[in-house]
Amino acid sequence: MIDFKGVHYPRSVILHAVFFDVRYAVSYRDLEEILAERGVAVDHATLNRRVVKLAPLIADRAQARKRTTAKSWRIDETYIKVKGRWTYLYRAVDRDGQTLDLMLSERRDLAGARRFFKWAIGINGVPDRVVIDKSGANLAGLQAVNVILKCTGEGRTVEIRQVKYLNNILEQDHRFIKRITAPMMGFKAFHSAAATIAGVEAVHMIRKGQIAANGASAFQIFAELAA
Repeated sequence: MIDFKGVHYPRSVILHAVFFDVRYAVSYRDLEEILAERGVAVDHATLNRRVVKLAPLIADRAQARKRTTAKSWRIDETYIKVKGRWTYLYRAVDRDGQTLDLMLSERRDLAGARRFFKWAIGINGVPDRVVIDKSGANLAGLQAVNVILKCTGEGRTVEIRQVKYLNNILEQDHRFIKRITAPMMGFKAFHSAAATIAGVEAVHMIRKGQIAANGASAFQIFAELAA
C-alpha cells in the first residue's frame, strides 16, 4: 500500500487531486481553484508535490498489471519543455496502440535511444520487430541492443524497420500526452516532468483498457492501483 501518513487530507481527496491533474488538461492553479470551489483549500505547490510523489508509484503498478502486449513495437519520441528547454519523451506502443513504456531524456542521441530500448525490453521482453523513424540515433541504439542480445546468448535479434507511415499510430497516441501537458506551460524541473508524465501515461493506459476494470471507472482503477 502507498503510504499516506502525514497528509492533511483524506486519502480519497488526495487521489482525486492527483487523478484530475494527470487526466485533464488543467494547470496546478486551475486545480487549486477547482478544489477550493469544493471546500478543499490546498496550495498549487502542494498539489505539485503530491503528484510528483504519487504519480510514478501508481505508474509502476499500472505497468505491472497491464495486459499482455504484442511483439511488434512502434517507437518514437516527442518534445516536452522543461526549464525553458526542449527535452525528448521516448514512447513505445505495440502494433495495436497499447502502451509499452516511456522515458524522458535530456538528449536525443545514441545513448538516450539505447537506454530507452534496453529499459523497454527489460520491462516487456524482447520484441520480434521494432518500427522506428529515419532517426540515425534510434537505428544505432537498436543495433547496439542487437549486439548485446547476440553476446548474451539470447539466440535471436530484433528485426528493425524504418517505415514512417507504420508509426502513425504512435504519432496519434502522442496527442493525449501533449494535450494534458500543454496547460502546464513547461515543467520547472526534470524529475517533476518525468514523474507527472508517468502518471499521465498510466491514466492513458487505463483509458485504453490495458488494466482489468471489472466494471470500475477510470478513477476507481487509479485509486485501486494506490491501494
